[in-house]
Amino acid sequence: MATPYTGDRVLGTNAVISESFVKQLTDLPAELLEYILCFPVLNHFDICNVSCTCKRLRDVCHCRGKVWAHQYKLRWPRLQRLYRHNESYDWLKEFKTRHMVGQQIRRTVESISKRFFTEVPCIGQVLGDSFAEIESLGAPEHFCEDELITILNSDQSKSLTLKYYAKKILYFLRQQNILRNLKIFLERPPEQQLALEGAVLVDQYCNPLADVTLESISAQIEDITDKVKKFLRVKNATHPCLRATQDDYVLEDLESQRQVICALNVVLYEQLQYKGNDRDYYNPLNSYMHQVLLRHTGIPISLSVLYMTLSRNLGVPLEPVNFPNHFLLRWCQNQRRNGDIYDYMYIDAFGSGKQLGAKECEYLIRHQVTADYYGAISTGELLLRMVGNLLNIGKRGEGNEKSYQLLRDSLDLYLTINPDNVQYLLLQARLYFHLGIWPEKVLDILQRIQALDPSQHGAVGYLVQHTLEHIQHKRHLVEPEVKRRSAPDHRDVQYSVGLIMKHKRSGYNCVIYGWDPKCTMSQDWINTMRVHQLSKGADQPFYNVLVQDGTCRYAAQENLEPHTAPMEIAHPEVGRYFSEFSNTHYIANEELETRYAEDMCKTHSTVEELYHSLTPNSGQPPEPTANFQDHDLLDP
Repeated sequence: MATPYTGDRVLGTNAVISESFVKQLTDLPAELLEYILCFPVLNHFDICNVSCTCKRLRDVCHCRGKVWAHQYKLRWPRLQRLYRHNESYDWLKEFKTRHMVGQQIRRTVESISKRFFTEVPCIGQVLGDSFAEIESLGAPEHFCEDELITILNSDQSKSLTLKYYAKKILYFLRQQNILRNLKIFLERPPEQQLALEGAVLVDQYCNPLADVTLESISAQIEDITDKVKKFLRVKNATHPCLRATQDDYVLEDLESQRQVICALNVVLYEQLQYKGNDRDYYNPLNSYMHQVLLRHTGIPISLSVLYMTLSRNLGVPLEPVNFPNHFLLRWCQNQRRNGDIYDYMYIDAFGSGKQLGAKECEYLIRHQVTADYYGAISTGELLLRMVGNLLNIGKRGEGNEKSYQLLRDSLDLYLTINPDNVQYLLLQARLYFHLGIWPEKVLDILQRIQALDPSQHGAVGYLVQHTLEHIQHKRHLVEPEVKRRSAPDHRDVQYSVGLIMKHKRSGYNCVIYGWDPKCTMSQDWINTMRVHQLSKGADQPFYNVLVQDGTCRYAAQENLEPHTAPMEIAHPEVGRYFSEFSNTHYIANEELETRYAEDMCKTHSTVEELYHSLTPNSGQPPEPTANFQDHDLLDP
């Protein structure tokens, strides 16, 4: 037997292992040793130390793989679904690879805040370089994603900056995978492009952090299918769809199809209460299949995808019709299918499955249309209309981060399906230019536009010139201003970054992440917001605050007061400025503290004075916050 290892961390203790104990241990059968080494109290450090003790224990730890398989499953349980039970794996190698990937991902995420703190916090910009770094690791994507999820699931109030950027990387990483899947989907023959699968890909791309899968959506639709069959069985126990054994069967006679359509309408609209969302028509949730199934409401196209999928499952082939302003389905009433628009009934899935003749369809939109509008369209065309709806909702938005993100996502999808659309390529370039993000990509888009349509040289030339100026400006960024409370000009600043405040007039809760000794907004803004009506006007400190409702505002000092019962502020940008919520206040991250070098001491003393009984015993002084340029600039 090899000389025993006498380190001080074997089996979770600090005791030195004697040679006699090692001999007694190694005399045990391998199966029993493996059982002992799989005790939950032992971690991977313990197993490493045990394996260094002697050759016998090394073989037990490494050769059969059971011990490291247990450690792997213990540490990364989410990854187990990716492994097949009947296959063998080198679990030590898997453990090492996952561990190394985790360390590399964390280093990358930790470095982002320093590099991007001064920039507009948009996903594309934050991830341009960092995503390339992750790809260059050559690590399995599921390991990268698992580490990012591990970061997001850590202690809710801590590591806020790390979570902020981990979330953005995960968002981007998943979107790239979904785009790849969409491209593969579009390369299939048209008959293999199912509308539901395409609609789920659109849903996934716009909601990459949600748990949306084709399997879960299909399972919910299958459940509705079973309810329709149950209803049919009561009405007609010998109905042919109840005996069908294959997936793609088609009912031959029209009467059997009619019975299915009637049963489907009863179950979907009367029993399950699905309906068109008239009240909130322009809510993007109406276009996402997982939300349609959750909320039992949608718009014509999303409800049509659901209806068409259900009818297909039940043996009734329906076709999508790109009718203007109101998406429809058509159901052939003539077995010869000669293409005459009067050979079809048109189904309004938004209108509780109502069946319409060709002329009745025109009443929906109150004007006549040509026969072309009654034709069936491909799945690709259906997806373009679905994405086009989202794009229009993004355009109608309020110019905030949420509407910009929807506009970006829908443009990405539209140009994946129809990559040569010059109009939308130009819109994408203008959007990126307006947001000041990803200038290199803007140049690539403009180059493509010029190649597709040289007549756009005027608009392209303007954007190229200003994009190059932006790139040049980025190379010569001025060091950010450091604001010190001790400066004579700052003596009137009462509050500091990290404090939880309440607006006296509007009543909203917020956290300070920056301040100016005087109002720095334009005269137009000052006039619009009636700052002159304040007792001290614009000649008083103004604070950048993150508000509980998700907005960013610029508030006058006289309108703010410390909150009597401080709470966490659920704002998506909190992690950009703060590393932790410490019971009564936020602790600024390193980048914000650099900007407001003396604020955290002030915050700590204010907290001690206001909330002494609530302050944690550890009482580490908090850290400061920074400036924001994307204000919703309300309620000065």
